[in-house]
Amino acid sequence: MILFVDTEHESGYLKPWAERLQAARTRIKYRLEDITGDEVLLVRYNRVDHDMIERVEARAMFLSGSSSPIPTYGDERNPICAVINDLTMPMFGFCGGMQMMAGALDVEVDLIGTDDEGEPLRETGYNPTPITGEDAMLKGLSQAPVMRHAHEWELKSVPEGFSVYSSTEMTPIQMIIHDDLPVIATQFHPEYWTEEAPEGLRLIENFCTRAGLL
Repeated sequence: MILFVDTEHESGYLKPWAERLQAARTRIKYRLEDITGDEVLLVRYNRVDHDMIERVEARAMFLSGSSSPIPTYGDERNPICAVINDLTMPMFGFCGGMQMMAGALDVEVDLIGTDDEGEPLRETGYNPTPITGEDAMLKGLSQAPVMRHAHEWELKSVPEGFSVYSSTEMTPIQMIIHDDLPVIATQFHPEYWTEEAPEGLRLIENFCTRAGLL
């Protein structure tokens, strides 16, 4: 069993695009099942704790993106943050999932910045995302793979035990990989790969290989 954790706050599902958001979660669940050949359980973040991990015998955990601002969340994140903080299972955080991982690892997450009108800056679209280091999980990727971006929050520092492997001008910490463990997080969205921008698939496959899922 593999977990795909929906990190969206309940208020996110009150927004006009809520049905599209849920459909995207289901699509990604199926994509992960196609990659791994394993059953993937889609579960909300506030249902994940150590007991649940043990009960379903989870082998790894993917954490979804989120449209909800960081301050929206409260203590309901504590159980999953405790699981993340243990670093005892393979994990891959996508965008908001990266930010949830960072919070669990005591790293500040804040807005990228604001424009002249005080509106949050956003990094969006399918853009080249330069690779800045070497790791087995990056095998077969080009030096600047095109990845989907849709974020206005970022990590302000690197968690202990991790190193940065991708940066853009707007977001210096685009991808972190643990120095020893099969744990990775990206501010971009590799799970939204396309025929025109397929390298997100390769990155996820590399993680699955490193995590022993393939």
